[in-house]
Amino acid sequence: MPGFGWSANPAGQFTYVTPNTLSFLGVTGEDLNTSDADDEFGWRQLIHPDDYERVAARWRHCLRTGDHYDTEHRLRRADGSYRWFRNSGRPFRDDQGTITEWFGTTIDIDDQVRLCHDIAEREARIRRLVDSDIIGIVIWDLDGTLIDANDAFLRMVQYDREDVKAGLRWFDMTPPEWQEVHGREEAEELAATGKMEPREKAFFRKDGSRVPVLIGGACFDGQSRQGVAYILDLTERKRAEEALHDQKRELSQLVDMIPSYLWRVTPEGVPEFFNRRLIDFLGLDVAGVNKPDTSRLTAFIEAVIHPDDAAGVAGAFERSLASGDILSMKWRMRRADGVYRWMAASAEPMRASDGTIVQWYVASIDIEGEMRAQEVLRERERMLHQLVETLPAMIDCSTPDGEPIYRSQQMSEYLGYDFEHLDSSAKSRLNGTLEASVHPDDLAGVKANYGHSLTTGALYARRHRLKRSNGEYRWVETRAAPMRDARGAIVQWNVICLDIDPEVRAQQELQLAQERLARASQAASLAELSASIAHEVNQPLAAIVANSHACHRWLSAQPANIERAKITAERIIRNANAAADIVSRTRALFSQSTETRTIHSLDGVIAETRELLADEAARRHVCVEIDIANNIPTLAFDRVQIQQVLINLMRNGMEAMDVIATHRVLRLGVRRVDDVVKTWISDSGPGVELPNRMFEPFYTTKPHGMGIGLAICRSIVEAHGGRLWVENNEPNGATFIFSLPVGEAPVTRQASAAVDR
Repeated sequence: MPGFGWSANPAGQFTYVTPNTLSFLGVTGEDLNTSDADDEFGWRQLIHPDDYERVAARWRHCLRTGDHYDTEHRLRRADGSYRWFRNSGRPFRDDQGTITEWFGTTIDIDDQVRLCHDIAEREARIRRLVDSDIIGIVIWDLDGTLIDANDAFLRMVQYDREDVKAGLRWFDMTPPEWQEVHGREEAEELAATGKMEPREKAFFRKDGSRVPVLIGGACFDGQSRQGVAYILDLTERKRAEEALHDQKRELSQLVDMIPSYLWRVTPEGVPEFFNRRLIDFLGLDVAGVNKPDTSRLTAFIEAVIHPDDAAGVAGAFERSLASGDILSMKWRMRRADGVYRWMAASAEPMRASDGTIVQWYVASIDIEGEMRAQEVLRERERMLHQLVETLPAMIDCSTPDGEPIYRSQQMSEYLGYDFEHLDSSAKSRLNGTLEASVHPDDLAGVKANYGHSLTTGALYARRHRLKRSNGEYRWVETRAAPMRDARGAIVQWNVICLDIDPEVRAQQELQLAQERLARASQAASLAELSASIAHEVNQPLAAIVANSHACHRWLSAQPANIERAKITAERIIRNANAAADIVSRTRALFSQSTETRTIHSLDGVIAETRELLADEAARRHVCVEIDIANNIPTLAFDRVQIQQVLINLMRNGMEAMDVIATHRVLRLGVRRVDDVVKTWISDSGPGVELPNRMFEPFYTTKPHGMGIGLAICRSIVEAHGGRLWVENNEPNGATFIFSLPVGEAPVTRQASAAVDR
């Protein structure tokens, strides 16, 4: 400020004085409020003895009435000399009109006073001022008439020279309140001293608006009724003061409205300002943190910072104050009700143009909710981690492209290596894991299935063998599901792996036992069937033999007994027909009835058959690939019989590939060709040596086969109006093909009854 500034409370005690004022006077702020008598002001020692009573009386009057405080007096400088000053004070009122504080300025006017004293001796200088546009000059008469005025003054008040010639008077331009309060004082001062000390007032312009001015005057030498006055336009200064006041008010409101706790610290570490939010939060004022024999910063920290954090906060402040580095940390701060809340705080220095730290600003934000949420998240994360680690399963998490990013402890121990081991190789984590741990016979299928899931987002589920850390391969079941964000994009794959080796081995042993039991049952059934056929056929055959001998005898007799021979021949024919009937009934055991045919979808039967044979395919390490065209119509067939055909043909294909080590793929396809639907099952085994004999009853290429399975399959297909045959593949393998006619069959009585129900 180009002057001295101050503020005082309603009792007149100074609350703030600018540092340049104290330096000029050579005193401290406490000295200004300290006096030897109750009715005296502490600043009496600084006022010229001739001016004190007048100034003190005016100050008491203003404190009592709230009037503006304006005085001129001499102040003693630190070196003991006196200078004239213009002292102006204005009260600040709250919304109820109560004065809460006084704000004022003290402007050095010693030169102006000396100028007034020297006006008579410096006529040339005054003339230059009169002719200038900087200051208004007026020659007046004691009765208030303006004798003359320079252009600067006329422009200031918007009058012209004709108005001056017409008898323009001071009172025409002076507001009434000024006339009543100060008019007599000015007249008395001029009459007594011949001069009027500079003072601020306002003039009416010609249009009725007001212009603030600084005016001073003096009588001409040897005259007591005429003199000269100088007037300085204060419009810009008043605007600047008002703008500064508004800016200060807005800044104060902004500081108090910011949702943060702000405080200011001197370069020495003394807290000197708290914003309203912080004061309300702490329940104390700046003065409430003082402690004897303790720095103000230390006292503040001890008063409001949690005891467990206080030492760290104090040390951080000491380091920042010493180094000038920015401070950023978290601490717990005590609220007015005694509750400690977490704060995120930062302190930054404000520096002068030369880099010197002028003061520190500290901002604290309440993060109690965030800290509690983080604690809840940490607890939840700990529980989830324990859950994952204690589940009887191995867990793995991967990126959207399948790269592992997390692996449970159980899985790491099971495999015997961690991510660091994988990252040290040139391979990706995914390929490194699969190639190091998946059984070579299962690797291609695992990669194909997992690649399909990564590409399409479909769920992954597969059984395969996985190598443990001790080198043992064990059967596991792996399932993977994608985790998606709100837009449906895959952000992570979650994988679970279960060791099912005991279950798989038990299933394999059970399957083998079932196969052995089935073979034994087939053998026993065949033996029983053979005995039954032999028993049934034996009697008509024996009769045929006996009648044949009898016919031979009748024909060998002399003469031959033709009649008896004919009768015997008829008996032979009857016995042969009986044997044929027995054979027909036996064949009926292998032919299938068509009375239960209904409309079905062939792809549904194929899917069900694949599920039934899934375990056997896994046990035999066979990959089943199915290719069904989109234009396959529904067909009329016996679901159980056609499923029996599919099971028999697919199982034969799997058994045929037992002799090869790798690339065991069983392919099943369905296509419509004209009026029939063709279904083929193709394997990569050794092929068929005698295709034309494969469907003969009791013909088999298996060591323990009965040779009736394919015969029954052909019977079933032909009973449905279709055909079954076999072709060899190139370079190896065989393809069994059967066709079924397109078209609905009549619904049977049983089916109709079911529909009716």
